[in-house]
Amino acid sequence: MSVVAAYHYDQGKRIREIAIDEQVQHDKGRSGFDWIAISEPAADELLALQGTYHLHPLAIDNAMHPLCPPKLEVYNDELYVVAQTAELDGDRIRYGKIAIFTGHNHLISVRHGNAGVLGNLREQLEASPALLGKGVDYVLHAILHRIVDQYLPIFEMIEDDVLAMERRSLGDFLGREEVARIFELRGELTRFQRTLGAMTELVKKLFRGHFPCISAEVRPYFDDVADHVDRVQSMVNGLLQVLSTVFEFSSLLEAQRTGVITRQLAAWAAILAIPTAVAGIYGMNFKNMPELDATYGYFVVLGAITVACLFLYMRFKKAKWL
Repeated sequence: MSVVAAYHYDQGKRIREIAIDEQVQHDKGRSGFDWIAISEPAADELLALQGTYHLHPLAIDNAMHPLCPPKLEVYNDELYVVAQTAELDGDRIRYGKIAIFTGHNHLISVRHGNAGVLGNLREQLEASPALLGKGVDYVLHAILHRIVDQYLPIFEMIEDDVLAMERRSLGDFLGREEVARIFELRGELTRFQRTLGAMTELVKKLFRGHFPCISAEVRPYFDDVADHVDRVQSMVNGLLQVLSTVFEFSSLLEAQRTGVITRQLAAWAAILAIPTAVAGIYGMNFKNMPELDATYGYFVVLGAITVACLFLYMRFKKAKWL
């Protein structure tokens, strides 16, 4: 893919389609701007945008790379923002990147991966000319807000998996595959947590700082985005604690069950030691041994063994070893 959409807007309304190398005349106000979206761009497309909108070479070089952490840079009067997208692909979180060049009269988004993350955002904004008419800073807020909104479904799907694993751990041992899954989920959530932390720092900078192209009117909108990221981050932190608790509880439960089995084996070994010892003594081939000629010696020994075994059995039963 290359150019997804490229339009010129004025007063919150789409005016016409433009080419990425077209020099569009803008007035000095904020109502007229170009919004260009490209996906998986080729180098010549980015170079064309650089020549048309005078983008900084360092930002262009960064935008060519498919992955990098969220960041915020200012080049003269140009704001360069990198946001990290995320979506659940099977059991793993797949990350993407959206690099956003924001000038006074243009906004250019360069997307790598996660093609559907923005969905119908452009159509939604075009349906509200009053909001779109606020300018490029509001469009920047809307893109970041949509990216953050995609984080919550990821958390919810992982949460269902973790809670199901927690319920299974209460009733039975966790198998090798389930323990491996715990470590896999913890790794995925830890990386997701780092992404959320970087995104939180990014949007809070946009709210608190004074940057070109960001008006005082739109700045509070970024605080709302920061609240959304904070909420997801706190939920992820809680889920990491649940995972640790599941693993610790499973380990304690396994140790407790192992202790029970060990005590039972020790108790039966002690009980069986009595007939083994008696049989071992009378199995020795000495000529002069007491009771060998007793008429009821065999039955007396069996009775003594039985009484001793029952005594030990009752003691172990009382001590809850059996």
